Parts: sequence; structure tokens; C-alpha cells
Amino acid sequence: MVHVVIFAGGVGARMKSLDIPKQFINVDGKPIIIRTLENFSTHPRVDNIVISCLKDKIDYMWDLIAEYKVQKVTSIVPGGENGHGSIHNGLVEVQRFSSPKDIVLICDGVRPLVSHQLISDCIREAEKYSTAVPVTPSIDSVLQSEDGKTCNLSLPRQNMFITQAPQGYTMEKIMWAHDEALKRGIMNPVSSGELLIELGETIHIFKGERDNIKVTTPEDLKFLRSRYYYRSFKNFAKEELKYGL
Repeated sequence: MVHVVIFAGGVGARMKSLDIPKQFINVDGKPIIIRTLENFSTHPRVDNIVISCLKDKIDYMWDLIAEYKVQKVTSIVPGGENGHGSIHNGLVEVQRFSSPKDIVLICDGVRPLVSHQLISDCIREAEKYSTAVPVTPSIDSVLQSEDGKTCNLSLPRQNMFITQAPQGYTMEKIMWAHDEALKRGIMNPVSSGELLIELGETIHIFKGERDNIKVTTPEDLKFLRSRYYYRSFKNFAKEELKYGL
């Protein structure tokens, strides 16, 4: 089986939208998290979805799921103190009805452009390697700085990659990682892939998609809205041509 954990416990501090968490911001008539969920719920290989959400937004999340008729959502659990905690809560819920060899896809709730192809690729790679992390090559030069003001180290761009989501794992692999993190006092890894690396594991990476952005900043939101505006304009233009307008 293929399970999905969507974590949406953040408040969106970098988005500067203090009145609403970023995952609930509307873009072209739908909240960002609903667009993310729809991409997974309509994928033929996805069996069920667990959402890890802000505790005071759980009822609202269920209302949105009903309003937009999102299928395959089986549970919504409270998020944790950080992203890692939210993922952990979602995984614990999935563990109740999964087997060790099942695949779980872990994705933030603010990736509304994730494609069916990328989801399929992630499932396939996770089944083959037990870990699957989509990446894109860095197209910019990368500098390392300890203080954000001075730098004396340039990293080789050809060896640098940007991680994305969803990340895919067998349940036994990712639950082992979370159990080890608890034992070793690792409380806030950047991502599940980086947690495994910190634990001394080697992860499998595969080609991601540049369009698969994580909506984090106001600039990301502008890009996303422009994409949907362009898509709506193209559809409108097609209709005009269809009817000779």
C-alpha cells in the first residue's frame, strides 16, 4: 500500500500573512493545501492520506475537505512543535494500519504544483531503494558562510542539489529513523532525508521538477498566482478560439 503524510502545522512566519497560515491562503479560488491534497488524492496508487495539522485548525481542515470533496483522507492529527514533530505524529497514525514494507510519501502541505509523474517516480524509487528524495541540480553558485557577512568557501555547484518533496520511504525505514532520533536527542532535522543522513545512512536521490515549488515566501506566492492566472488565461483563449470569438 501507499500512504501519504501531509504535514501542515506551520504558521507561515516567512509569508508575513499573520492573519492566516500559508497553507490556507486561497489561490485562484482554492486554498493551497487543498490543491496539494488533490494531487495526491487523484493519484491511482495512493491508498490513503493522513494530515498533520495545527490543532485549532483540525475542524476547519475537515470542513475544507468536505467542501472540495477531497477523497482518501482517513485521519487528521495534531501537528507537533516543529516540522519533524508534525511528520512524526502523522507517521505514528499511519503505523496503526500499515505494514513495514508499505510505502509512505511525506510532503509539506504547500506544494500545490506537485505532479502525478513526480508522485509516481517517488513511489517507484522508494519501492526499489527504500528511500527516495527528489532533487534538482543547483543552477547558482553556492557559498558557505558562518556569519552571513563573510565567506571564504565556494562549494562546487556540480555537486550541489536542492531537495524537494514528496520524499518516499518504506515504513520500517522511516520509523526506525524516528525512533533513533528520539534515542539520540535529534529534535529538529531539516527534513526526513537529512535526518537519515545525520543518522549515518545513505539516501537515494532522483530527478525532481523545478516547478514543484514550496510556497514559503511572498515571492513564491506571486509565482504561484501568476501560474494559475496564466493557466486561466490560456483556457479562456482556447474557448474564444473554439467559438470563433
